[in-house]
Amino acid sequence: MTDHATCPAHAPADHPKIPAEKVGVLIANLGTPDDTDYWSMRRYLSEFLSDKRVIDYPSWKWQPLLQLIILSKRPFASGAAYRSIWNTEKNESPLMTITRDQTQALAATLADRYGDTVMVDFCMRYGNPSTDSKVQKMVAAGCTKILFFPLYPQYAGATSATANDQFFRALMKEKWQPAVRTVPAYFDDPAYVDALAQSVERAYANAEKRPDILVVSYHGMPKRYLMEGDPYHCQCQKSTRLLKERLGWDDTQITTTFQSVFGPEEWLRPYTVDHVADLARQGKKNIAVIAPAFSADCIETLEEINEEIRESFEHAGGESFTYIPCLNDEPAHIAALAGVVERNLKGWLD
Repeated sequence: MTDHATCPAHAPADHPKIPAEKVGVLIANLGTPDDTDYWSMRRYLSEFLSDKRVIDYPSWKWQPLLQLIILSKRPFASGAAYRSIWNTEKNESPLMTITRDQTQALAATLADRYGDTVMVDFCMRYGNPSTDSKVQKMVAAGCTKILFFPLYPQYAGATSATANDQFFRALMKEKWQPAVRTVPAYFDDPAYVDALAQSVERAYANAEKRPDILVVSYHGMPKRYLMEGDPYHCQCQKSTRLLKERLGWDDTQITTTFQSVFGPEEWLRPYTVDHVADLARQGKKNIAVIAPAFSADCIETLEEINEEIRESFEHAGGESFTYIPCLNDEPAHIAALAGVVERNLKGWLD
């Protein structure tokens, strides 16, 4: 992308140059450690687990427990988990690789429609590249309008809202703030649901044994958050229903579960790791698992689902476990994301 920086008409000679106006599209994902060593993991986990949107306990109660106990041990276990999936060729996590690929594919798609008037980039809520750095880059490049797009199909305070929070904090540091919009949840977007359905159909067509049931596993959250008004649970349930209807299935062929339980509270149920074992004991020996809440494969899918949850199923007598990858940079997914972006750019670019 070429910047054409010029001085305003009739401006004095020493006036700072101003780049040609653009519209920025900044996509955001959760984040990734810079490496798998103890200190890289500790920095990342400390930032993540200190977020009040994620863990909302009072700081006086939570921080001593986090800093003195949890972060003395957890970085070792988390580092080992990341090493099992690490992209050693690029020395980065799969989430970083995939998010970059998604950004490039989305940029190419939007360039076909809008030319060089749109700048597309990505940031992470935790770790690098930071939201601050990418907002600064877009403003410096001439983006007078920015569409911020958290890549979470279902809204949750601990995902979409905290990404927006960080975006707004970054805007507070800008002398010349761009006009901004944030993309709402797209859990019921027909193109997104169709992309999910296509991925299921491909997986079932290639499976040696047709799965007895599809487990639709979403990232969990404390049940208390639902009772306090977070819409995540309801949006997950609707995504599953729409996927079922698009596939033309009945209720016996699909089920919704929640994974990644953390801490002592009760979380949304049923828990994926327990439910797959129950299915095996009930005679469902062949299952498939898909994770629609994740736009890109990451530690929760590649390690938790495809290793820990798979082991739970097999140890309970399960025979065939099919993990259906996230939509990642599949063309149908990029087309769906581009459609969401285009709708949210209306009035800015038509």
